[in-house]
Amino acid sequence: EDTFAILKNLEIQDGTIEIDLAGKPAEGAFGGARGFVGVAFRVAPDVSRFECFYLRPTNGRANEQLRRNHSTQYISYPDYPWHRLRKESPSKYEAYVDLVPGEWTKVKIVIEGTQAKLYVHGAEQPCLIVSDLKHGASKGKLALWAGPGSDCYFSNLRVSK
Repeated sequence: EDTFAILKNLEIQDGTIEIDLAGKPAEGAFGGARGFVGVAFRVAPDVSRFECFYLRPTNGRANEQLRRNHSTQYISYPDYPWHRLRKESPSKYEAYVDLVPGEWTKVKIVIEGTQAKLYVHGAEQPCLIVSDLKHGASKGKLALWAGPGSDCYFSNLRVSK
């Protein structure tokens, strides 16, 4: 199951989130574990809805291109989990970026209205752009996000509005 660490005194609608994070499959995790690690934003107080960018570190250097293309992901709960977005809009909410499991990765997320951009490794250009955030221009909490079967680490969080 997804795991959250909600930052209690921090709400965001628009702004920039910068963080260093690392993820790897947990010891004894199921075969599909990828080290899922990310940041959820505009999180509802009861965590029933949120938007999220996350990384799949084991996909970054996989030996098959299709899996590499699933290195980064946008999801929006409850209505738009990864499998629905992949089925209905292949490649629109996922992208490739070079990742190494367990290594620190610099991430920046820029949110403006109904658009969010994901930057990785200090790149000047985003690796993933979502122009139709599923919850619109909403406001909510910020949370550190870990997917199933993952060991995740977070450091150097900076938020500017």
